[in-house]
Amino acid sequence: MRDLIGSHDLLFVTLDTLRYDVAVDLLARGRTPSLAKVLPGGVWQRRHTPASFTYAAHHAFFAGFLPTPVTPGPHERMFAARFGGSETSGPGTFVFDAPDLPTALTAAGYHTVCLGGVGFFNPASPLGRVLPGRFAEAHWEQAFGVTAPDCLGAQLDRLETIVAGLPRRRPLFTFVNVAAMHQPNRHYLPGATDDGPASHGAALEYVDGRLDRLFALVTGRGRPCQVIICSDHGTLYGEDGHTGHRVAHETVWTVPYADFILDPT
Repeated sequence: MRDLIGSHDLLFVTLDTLRYDVAVDLLARGRTPSLAKVLPGGVWQRRHTPASFTYAAHHAFFAGFLPTPVTPGPHERMFAARFGGSETSGPGTFVFDAPDLPTALTAAGYHTVCLGGVGFFNPASPLGRVLPGRFAEAHWEQAFGVTAPDCLGAQLDRLETIVAGLPRRRPLFTFVNVAAMHQPNRHYLPGATDDGPASHGAALEYVDGRLDRLFALVTGRGRPCQVIICSDHGTLYGEDGHTGHRVAHETVWTVPYADFILDPT
């Protein structure tokens, strides 16, 4: 990552609440073809998230603590806020003297854009302005949220406008929090009356159908783009009596992760 800063655009996508088991199952059954084309080796990495809900996980992500590989470490991080005693920064790590990645990239000349999805990115409350407040430009509207069937499509409409107005010589950092998999998601599965793994998977299929457009937008500027795509946490649909997340359960802690570079050619 250290060598890419300035020459590459950056795209960070969090597929909010996406369960690892559902992501792997749909990929194996050929139901997420856009992801299958870009995931290295055609597989999701199995990782552990640093937190069990959106707000805490994203604070960690932006400081450089992305989901951790489940194999024994230490594992060198892609980027990291500098602090004394860090043992996971290495020769390839982009280490910055700022509290978070968007602030550091702004200092490095990037235009930083946040397209929020779930309620922690809704600026109607002071809490909802904390994470987006780190970006030069942040957007949220009801059409991006958990109840909007085409939430990602609406986010991409906004991104298309942003990209069209940005000089190509200026590097771009785009962050997209995708709300579709978060409850309620039953509207993605015809006939469903409750949320469950099946409607959760149907939501991921919807998202997969929009990813080609997202990737075309970020590579259409003519720059190579470093992509990070992952879930921030999983969620539960009755397992061991739990519904939702923010609990220490393996299904919540285990998330799908991938990073790769998209070449505009």
